[in-house]
This record gives sequence, structure tokens and C-alpha cells, in this order.
Amino acid sequence: MKKIFLYITTALLFYSCGSTKQLIAIDKTPVLVNLNLVNIADDKVNVLIDPGAFRADMVSFRIPKTVPGTYSSDDYGKYVEEFVAYDYSGNIMEVEKPDINTWSISKAKDLDKISYRVNDTYDTENEVGEAVFSPAGTNILKGSNYMLNLHGFVGYFDGFKEIPYQLTILRPEDLKAATSLSKAALETVNNEDVFMANRYFEVIDNPIFYTKPNQESFEVGSIEVTLSVYSPNGIYKASDLRERMLSMMSAQKAFLGDIDSTTEYNILLYLSTLEDTDATGFGALEHHTSTVVVLPEALPKERLEQAMVDVVSHEFFHIVTPLSVHSKEIHYFDFNAPKMSQHLWMYEGTTEYFANLFQVHEGLINEEEFFERMRKKIGNAKGYDDAMSFTIMSENILEQPYESNYANVYEKGALINMALDILIREKSKGEKGVLWLMKELSKKYGVDSPFNDEELIDEIVDLTYPEVRSFFDQHVIGDTPIDYEAFLEKVGLTMKKVEEQTGYFLQGEIPFIDVDQDNENAIFVREGIDLNSFFTSLKLQGGDVIKSINGVDINLETMRPIIGQSFAWSPDTLIKMEIIRDGIVMEIEGPVGRPTIEVNKITPLENVSEAVTNLRDDWLKN
Repeated sequence: MKKIFLYITTALLFYSCGSTKQLIAIDKTPVLVNLNLVNIADDKVNVLIDPGAFRADMVSFRIPKTVPGTYSSDDYGKYVEEFVAYDYSGNIMEVEKPDINTWSISKAKDLDKISYRVNDTYDTENEVGEAVFSPAGTNILKGSNYMLNLHGFVGYFDGFKEIPYQLTILRPEDLKAATSLSKAALETVNNEDVFMANRYFEVIDNPIFYTKPNQESFEVGSIEVTLSVYSPNGIYKASDLRERMLSMMSAQKAFLGDIDSTTEYNILLYLSTLEDTDATGFGALEHHTSTVVVLPEALPKERLEQAMVDVVSHEFFHIVTPLSVHSKEIHYFDFNAPKMSQHLWMYEGTTEYFANLFQVHEGLINEEEFFERMRKKIGNAKGYDDAMSFTIMSENILEQPYESNYANVYEKGALINMALDILIREKSKGEKGVLWLMKELSKKYGVDSPFNDEELIDEIVDLTYPEVRSFFDQHVIGDTPIDYEAFLEKVGLTMKKVEEQTGYFLQGEIPFIDVDQDNENAIFVREGIDLNSFFTSLKLQGGDVIKSINGVDINLETMRPIIGQSFAWSPDTLIKMEIIRDGIVMEIEGPVGRPTIEVNKITPLENVSEAVTNLRDDWLKN
């Protein structure tokens, strides 16, 4: 009865004027979208879409399967409920659902409007199955905050992604929108915000964050930056983070110089309570002129500031790529059958490299700190397939075995750029580098001119040197691992073995263990990586399945608290483990010790020439 009542009342509300609608071609009028953030029921948002008139007999409406920057299949259609299509008389039309993200409507010439309800993703992150990464997710907390990553709320009709959209959002009176999406009018009427987008990509590329006002704005060169913060317990204000963000982003702009691809940038910071129905995926998702950041509210201020520096510095550099330099696969992104670009080494790798290089360039960290960051990336990259072509991985990133190597774009992707930077510096006698290269590509292409995916490397070689062709053929297109020591030697550096303390199960963010999802989430020791002294002293080997620890049966859920407890272990703490090796159950016990691992530290070579020293200075400071 309730469902029927909702359909009847919806028809009465939405179709009082429907029968007088003009038969105008959809490609000449904007798609009209209404979101109601006031009348929330069951923690779900009502969406109404008026697409204009169709000339076709059949049309399909789609919610994205994947979106740029996530490189994962998230199926946002599974959060859509009660999808209804109405004709011009307000009658409910027949709808078929060929897959989880698609609704097909026959007799499309009679279609007037569609309506549906959307659930949020934050509530379901702890449920069984793959969770949507929180910065790409959605939140609906009535009267408090709405994280509108719009790909979770607004879909598109097949064949009509390149037409304008008008979004009208009814909001609570005391909540304010933070977004880079263009407003149709500066003043709101009856608590309705109206936003305009030239095409569907602009809709999903501009999240809207509704919170009680907690914002700070500042100028970074010619860019106006707005920081918006949701702190559920009122622990943090945007003003608490303003100075650190201003200092960091001013340094970034100084590093970039004359690259001006946007006049505004929005940082949307959501602080999580860590409760079961709140966000648990921490980090950020880039957009062309904004970023969504999700972090725990419980972080002390110093750690929160550093986390913001680490993630926002990366995301802000995306104004270079993919905003200014991107392929047609990005510009005309297919949200439900995506064709991925070959160039994650640039989109994520160059961006991550710049996020570290600018800090030594602008004096935020010293050279030793920068070398240590690159050294850790060299170590972390060993945890992935080092003989995997980066271009092939990038093109196939939504499939295995490439998907499980995705995080290497932040490790080896950055190192590819480091080596390329040193090579170009060497050949140009210090005058040019990767930053120069990106500026040249930005001049040629820019925001509205995508390149052909298969032509980019040829363009780069034409701008640089024949040796750059060899580098790409061997180490980016090809599968030959990079000899980092050979490149470091060009700038008077070498790698020296040192002992480094680690966690028992983690080395920084890189685990020594992994999860076998095909075997009831069994935990096993990773193969093909160097293990720390905790594992080697207990004679554990790669591939060993950990059956129990101190009498506790081990799986993904029970392993998490043990990792937490391990931070309080002393070297004398005794551990008893049952493992399975080659099908045989074995018992292992002994003191945990103090876990260390031998690593390579980047240090300057002695007695290098002045030319080499100058080249290093050009690389790091010019």
C-alpha cells in the first residue's frame, strides 16, 4: 500500500502540467534534474528528471558503472530504487532493466519524466561485498550533510551525454553548497539552488557538498580556493586548516608557474566518525577543479594537516593532467562501458611525482626527505609486478591481473616520471624536465582539446630526444624494470643498504600479508617480496597461510584487531601460530622480536664533478 501511495502522490505532484509539454527535440533543451534534500524518507533522496522530448521509439537511462579517477567498477545503479517512468498524462510506463545500471523505456516518444530514489553508499561500506571508495561515494544525513558525488544521483540517456543539464536542488535552509559547478543565479529562491552544466561529464566532475557553513577562501595566484569542512562533532573548523593549505598550495602554484587551467578550486573535506554507518575509505578523489577528501575526525591536528598536505597536493596537481592534458578516452568518458587510456603513468604518476618534487623545489622539505620518499616508492613498487607494461596495465586496469596492480601508479608511476625527468635534464643540460614537458603539452592541447591516445608518446619524443623513445619503449610500453641506480648516478646519487624498522605486519602502508578472497578471506604471507625479520626469524615463507595466532582462528575480520594489538608488542612478546604450507599444518612459536628490514637508502656519491652537482641542483631546484 505504501508503495502504491507513493506512486499516486508523486504523479499528482509532478504532472499537473505534463500534458501541455511541447514536443521539442532533446538535443536543443537542457535535461532538467530536481533533487529534494528536504523531504528525506528512509535516508533516501528523491530525484526527478525531465529529459525533454524523444524522437526515438526506445531509450535507455543509465547510472554510471565507473567514473574517472576511480578505476574500479562500482555499479552506482545498485543504490537506485523505485525507478518509475511517466508519460505525458502522468501514467506509469513499462520499464525493463537489462542490467544493474540500466533502465530501458519503450514508447520513448511518450516519455515525459522519470523519478527514482537514491540510497547513499557510506551506510553500506561495512557490509559484505566491495565498498565504494568513500571519496567517490555519497552520504545522506538529513539536516546535517549531503555528500553529492553526482554520479550516484544523476544519470544520462544513451546518446545524450553531450547536451546541457540544469540541476535544481531543494535544500534545508541552514545548509550551504560547496561546489565548482556553475550556478544559474547567485541568489537562491525558496531554498532552491540551480546549477548549470554544459554536458553530463561536467555534472559528475563537480561534486556538491551541503553542510552548515564552515568554509574558508583564499587566493593562490589567480585561483580562488575554497576549503569546506564537515566535522560531525565540531572538532575542526575550516579556519584551523586554512594557513597550512594556503602555504602548501601557494608553493604548488609557484612550482607550476604560468599553468592557469582554472580560476577556482574547491576542497571538500568530510571528517568521519568511524562508526559502522560512516565513511571508512580514507583519501581523496580528484576532479578537474575540486577534490573530495575523507579522513577520520579523530586525527590530531598535526596529523590531519599532514594528511591534507599529502592528499590535496596530489589532487591539486590534477589541474595539469588530466585537466589540461588528457586523451579522448577521458574527455568523452564512457561511464558504463569505459575504454581506458594507456597513460596512467602520466595522469597519476606525473601528478604523484609533482606532489613530492614541488616540496623540495619550494623548500617545504629538504633533499634528504625527498630522497627518502623516492626510496620508499622504489621499495613499495617491488610489491607489484615490476615486469608489467604500464601502458597495457593502464588500458586494462578494470581487469585482472592489472586491477590488483593499480596502486603501483602512485609508486612506479611516480618513479617513471623521476627517471624521465632526470633523462630529459641530462640531455638538455639541466634546462628542461617533466614540468617543462607538461607545460608544452598544456599549450598544445588544453582543457577542451584531447589528444589521440596512441599518439601521445610520439608527441613527447618529438618534443624531446631520441633517448626518450628508448626509455618509453623499454620501461613504459615495454616490460623491462627500471634500473633506478643508473638514473640516480646521473645526478650523483647512489643506493646504500641500511636496516629500517617496520611494523610486524606492515611496512608503512605496504603489507607483508594479503587476503585470499577465493578461500574464505584466508590470510597468507605475500610472495615475491622481501620479508622483515619478524617473518624470517620465525621461518615463515611467502605463500604460507596463517591458520591461527595465539589460539584465534585467522581471517580478514580477526586479523584486523591483531594488527592493531601488534603496535603494543615488545620484542619479548611470545607468539604461537598455526600455518598451512603446501597443504601441511605446522606450528610456529617464538618471540616477535623488533621487526626490521634491509632497505636501500639514497645518498650522495662522493667526488662527483661540478657538472653532475649542477645537474642535481637543476633537477631539484630549478
